[in-house]
Amino acid sequence: MQISETRYAIDPPTAKTLDTDGLRKHFHVDGLFAAGEIKLVYSHYDRMIVGSAVPNGKTLTLDHDDATGTAGFLDRRELGILNIGEDADISVQGTTYRVAKGEVLYVGKGAGPVEMSGNGRFYLLSTPAHHEHPTKLITLKDARRVEMGSRETANERVIIQFLHPEVHETCQLLMGYTQFSAGSVWNTMPAHVHDRRMEAYLYYDLDADQRVFHFMGKPDETRHIVMANEEAVISPPWSIHSGVGTGSYTFCWAMAGDNVDFTDMDMVAMEALR
Repeated sequence: MQISETRYAIDPPTAKTLDTDGLRKHFHVDGLFAAGEIKLVYSHYDRMIVGSAVPNGKTLTLDHDDATGTAGFLDRRELGILNIGEDADISVQGTTYRVAKGEVLYVGKGAGPVEMSGNGRFYLLSTPAHHEHPTKLITLKDARRVEMGSRETANERVIIQFLHPEVHETCQLLMGYTQFSAGSVWNTMPAHVHDRRMEAYLYYDLDADQRVFHFMGKPDETRHIVMANEEAVISPPWSIHSGVGTGSYTFCWAMAGDNVDFTDMDMVAMEALR
């Protein structure tokens, strides 16, 4: 089964008027990782699609979605797939890739149907593409690691970059995840914005009775969304994207927009936050 939803872009003045339910309706993505289903959310922010696939021991095929307006899902798109479950298989153009937990499969424009099988829990991220790049399995050994933060500020972490110009070339999709040292819970603080790119977060490896408070909004007009395990959030280009957990967690980040320069961001001074 494949279930699709469309989210339209809104501007900062409109977002400012929303209550908790309104914010969640526009930016919070729950109900992902349902057994036996592919779920897709088409965002009008840079046309990114956020989704999931849980084969549950069978095979699920991503081949078409009405929202793209093309016969095949990847006719004019690229795709990044992160496995957050058990080792499982993904087949593309006659080649089967064994994808372990924490690994990413990049699937290029024009690759055709994507078959996912086994007991993996696949997180899907797709953006429009103008060029065909080769499909590639990117392991932890292949990924780029950047250590940041400190124990004193509770944000000691390692950023593991999979879809990054120094790892594997893409059209516009950047993707990776961040893991924390013991006792650290803050992500992306000090905050920043990048008006040239949107971003999406998936919070996972979070205990069922714990939560992450995800902060969004203009720097001088911040709001928050409470996130449970395996829930995602869409971050507009004009918004900060930061969070703090009541327990340990991992989050997958992905960006789409004008360029693939990971450091293209505008920092926000702590005293500017409101």
